[in-house]
Formats: sequence, structure tokens, C-alpha cells
Amino acid sequence: MTGEKCRRHPRRAVSPRTLYSRLALAEMVTWTLLILGMIGKYGFGLDWATSIGGGIHGFVFLCYAVTTVAVWIDKKWPAGTGVLGVASAVIPYATYPFERWVDRRGLLEGPWRLGPDGEPARSLPEKVFAFALRSPVLAALVTLVLVAIVFSLLLLAGPPTEWFA
Repeated sequence: MTGEKCRRHPRRAVSPRTLYSRLALAEMVTWTLLILGMIGKYGFGLDWATSIGGGIHGFVFLCYAVTTVAVWIDKKWPAGTGVLGVASAVIPYATYPFERWVDRRGLLEGPWRLGPDGEPARSLPEKVFAFALRSPVLAALVTLVLVAIVFSLLLLAGPPTEWFA
């Protein structure tokens, strides 16, 4: 029965619009956590507060950046739009207005262009992303591991304010 049910209702990939919207909102929420952590640290001497908010924010920031690049490749955004998308994560609360802007311009329309039923991939970035769409579980695991490695390296590097001090 379960196999029969799965054949009648195949899983659908999350659309670019849905994925990007959720991550843009998550990035805004984690900015709030980071800012509250900074208030706790500098206003009330709670040094641990930035560790929690900053850690969560850093992880979501990296996920948002990866997703921005994926959507940029799939939807063939102009370079300036892609760079602006990644840069929007650096400015507090800018990801959601950016997501709304690209959505209004139709840059998140439709399913994944490079998905299993979509266009053939031509460039190396398109081929990598098309493989990720055909093997989403493997791609999610690899992406999670890579984000975790980068996240860990950034934790070892310390707060960005101390990188060049």
C-alpha cells in the first residue's frame, strides 16, 4: 500500500520560490537572535548570548548563501543580482526585501530549470547543480557537511571583528 501510494503521489521538489522565501525569512529571524545576543552581551554582560545567536545566525547565513548561488545558477540571474543576493545577508533584515524584489521581477518563477524534467546543464556549475537536483538526499548531505566544515572553520577563526585586529 505504501509503495502504491507513493506512485500515485510522487514527491515534488520544493520550488525555488518556496525555498528562497523560507531561507530569507530564517535569515531575518537569526539576525534578531544575533542582535538580542549582542544586547545581552554588551548590555548585561551575558557573554554566552552572542555564542548562541551568532552560531545559529552563522549557520543560516551559510545556508542562505548556498541557496542564493543555487537559485542564481538555476534561474540564470545576472551577476549583479546574484552578488546582491549574497550581499543582502550581510545587511540586517535585507534578505526578505531582496527575496520579495526578485520574486516581483519573476526571477523565482516556476520549477527548477535544471531539474530532472528540465533543460540539460551546459556549464560546470549547472552540471553540479543539476546533479544535486537529481540526487537531493546526497546533495543535501554533502552540502550540510560542507556548510558544517566552513561553519567550524569560522568558529575557530573567532568573531569577524577580530579577524584583522
